[in-house]
Amino acid sequence: MALTFTVEQPGLPGMCLISDAVEKLARDSDHSERGAIFTRREVVDFMLDLAGYTANRPLHRMRLLEPSFGGGEFLLAAVSRLLTASTATDSSKDLSGCIRAVELHGNTYTETKVKLLDLLERASVDTAESRRLVDAWLLNGDFLLSELSGKFDFVVGNPPYVRQELIPPPLLAEYRRRYVSLYDRADLYVPFIERSLDLLAHGGQFAFICADRWTKNKYGGPLRAMVSEAFHLKAYVDMVDTPAFDSEVIAYPAITLIERSPPGPTLVTQQPSLVADELARLARTLRAGIPCAELCVAVVEQASIGAEPWVLSSSGKRSLLRRLEGLFPTLEEAGCKVGIGVATGADKAFIAPMAELDVEPSRKLPLATTKDIASGVVQWLGAGVINPFEDDGKLADLAKYPKLRAHLERHREVIAGRHVAQKSPGNWYRTIDRITPSLAARPKLLIPDIKGSAHVVYESGELYPHHNLYFVVSEDWNLRALQGVLLSSVARQFVAAYSTTMRGGFLRFQAQYLRRIRLPNWASVPEAMRTRLAQAAMSLDLPECDSAACELYGLTSEEAAMLAR
Repeated sequence: MALTFTVEQPGLPGMCLISDAVEKLARDSDHSERGAIFTRREVVDFMLDLAGYTANRPLHRMRLLEPSFGGGEFLLAAVSRLLTASTATDSSKDLSGCIRAVELHGNTYTETKVKLLDLLERASVDTAESRRLVDAWLLNGDFLLSELSGKFDFVVGNPPYVRQELIPPPLLAEYRRRYVSLYDRADLYVPFIERSLDLLAHGGQFAFICADRWTKNKYGGPLRAMVSEAFHLKAYVDMVDTPAFDSEVIAYPAITLIERSPPGPTLVTQQPSLVADELARLARTLRAGIPCAELCVAVVEQASIGAEPWVLSSSGKRSLLRRLEGLFPTLEEAGCKVGIGVATGADKAFIAPMAELDVEPSRKLPLATTKDIASGVVQWLGAGVINPFEDDGKLADLAKYPKLRAHLERHREVIAGRHVAQKSPGNWYRTIDRITPSLAARPKLLIPDIKGSAHVVYESGELYPHHNLYFVVSEDWNLRALQGVLLSSVARQFVAAYSTTMRGGFLRFQAQYLRRIRLPNWASVPEAMRTRLAQAAMSLDLPECDSAACELYGLTSEEAAMLAR
């Protein structure tokens, strides 16, 4: 079926290329290219209830938008509710303007259209009227490019999950021209949210289930700023580790309810039971805006502040976090530096057992990996990394290092095939990150990216960190005492507040989150506390790390107990 979106605009170059790109996605793309992930019916009903699209309301006088209807999970459920509401009021109002639903993929559009016609037939809607309604309701096109008139009282759905590299360049350029939220590495669901919010009427309700990354990560900044300025984040339901979809997917979803109205408090909950009655009760509670301990619904007074990452922890933890942020400098302001280990782009060529790397001694460094620190202390397993850089940061002259040159030439095909090498063929043998040999000789703390709790390991100054390890060095703080702080529940709370959560409750201990940790200046730490923190770290006594850190930050016993939960 031909696409019906309008893209012809006078003076807009490259529109044929854009049309071709959209046509290809609409005709030829598979589920993964389109980001098609279908939502379980229990979750669909919960989200419609949450948004207030319920059959006991005059839905025949309201408008609902479904931006990417796919197999019809939200669309069919919404139409069923619309028909029930219309029948209950004995309304003769024309329903053709009540639903607008968009789908890009041609075959999917056709299949769901058949399902919708069948639904209307089973509801005893006249055949001619069914066809008229379906033709009015459905649009086969690209939601981000299609013309849609008027505003909507409800926007509900599950947007596509598509990475930028899967979008044809002309189409990606047009999306970027239209949507400020398509920033940095943002997935396609982000501009879907932006346009959906733009189409909301005053008091309108937006409910999406999608990846939660935009609420924390850098690429979500412009969209968070948009929400903070003109919308009310009413409810946030963390669905990580909850089977919200019809198929098993690697996703970290959340359900977000946003209203076009002045900002206000947010109700938060997580991992709800997917039992229909319990979900219905939860939806009523969240819509009422009242916290409920029994349902684990808490209130956050101000979740969004401009483009800042959303802090959706309980009000007590949030208040504590804000107090500490007001009292202490950041980790780096307190004299510490956070960095990440080396990414080579071709580990099999650059990394091997140290003894097997047949290059000049100055051209290799012992490498620390996550396996080396799994026990909580360094137990080096013998890996080494090729160092193609001189101490001044310049690439080594291969003519001076025949063994290095021979090693690199043996692996030239894979090394030269990397993106970083193709960008600069003359520097084809550089690692993605520049190696600074002096870092290996510097004592440092090593922290793996993904962990359920803080895993901070002291390294005395012999190893160079691999790219999945973050490191902290300091000229001011004693590293053993700093290790004690970073192992504590206080430090973890800073990371937990700003980090995205992985499956199983694991956190990302990335540099951007580690830099959020607040830390007293070393000069203000009493000598007895310095010793206490260092000894707790050296013995890996985590309860003592907690106790000492809570005292260091001036926490009350109630605050310390709250962090321990």
